Amino acid sequence: MERPELPLQQLHAFVVVAEELHFGRAATRLGIAQPPLSQQIRRLEDKVGHPLFSRGPGPVALTPAGRELLPAARHALNGLADGLAAARDVGGGRIGRLRIGFAASLALTVLPGLLRTFRERFPAAELGIQEMTTTPQLAALREKTIDIGLLREPPADDVELAFATVLTEPFVAVLPSAHPLAAQRAVHIDQLAHCPFVLLPRAVGPSLYDQITSMCVTAGFTPRVAQHAVEWQTVCALVETGLGVSVAPESIRRIRLKGVAFRRLEPNTTRTRVAVAWRKNDSNPLVPHRLTALGDRATGAAWSTV
Repeated sequence: MERPELPLQQLHAFVVVAEELHFGRAATRLGIAQPPLSQQIRRLEDKVGHPLFSRGPGPVALTPAGRELLPAARHALNGLADGLAAARDVGGGRIGRLRIGFAASLALTVLPGLLRTFRERFPAAELGIQEMTTTPQLAALREKTIDIGLLREPPADDVELAFATVLTEPFVAVLPSAHPLAAQRAVHIDQLAHCPFVLLPRAVGPSLYDQITSMCVTAGFTPRVAQHAVEWQTVCALVETGLGVSVAPESIRRIRLKGVAFRRLEPNTTRTRVAVAWRKNDSNPLVPHRLTALGDRATGAAWSTV
């Protein structure tokens, strides 16, 4: 079926005249003079091939052809209005789908507030969240299976991805509560030199792993890793059993285990960075809005693209 070429202006004029059944009132409503309105209706009638309005003595009335066209004209105009509104919502990031990867430890700190802020601003947007460590997040971003990542210690340079700091935080010593060092308010890192360590595998977060081991090396020892665990919750659980000690970002304190003590680590000069990551050329309009929400929530922290 061939699609008719009907100017929307003519359809709109037709619907208004059909609603008013008076050319003068319709022209006033449309904000134009009556002669141009009459010309638009004439052109539309030429395309239809039949009069749409009776113009004899008495009030204006729809012809049978006009009555038949009116529902279709309204449907077309309403459909276009709905389509324009939907396109604006998608283009403006008000609706759509956003997939977020996040490090498990951030579910204890920044993630709830960030998600709440985004929900308040864009209630119609669909969110998909997935827990994953840093290395899988970077891979998922490159493979376009997530749109935004919340991770620790992003790589220094990346040609495909951009990063921005959400917050920085110091490290703490994670100890069994019965450990002698747990009696201290602060632990100097060299006091951990002879303790076995429980750490995340380097493969899941190379930069963070190197940062922790570098702190130990600076203090004069190489940590002896007795056990690896992929998530910080598991690290703390293994520390509780007495398998070793650990060094972790301060937010890990929020993991409440009766048998685990968290103590300030000295020297308190090294900080771990939490960053948001995204594809540099991402076309998803929700991404910049999400980044804005992240920036607004990053109170007291650096917010700058890397």
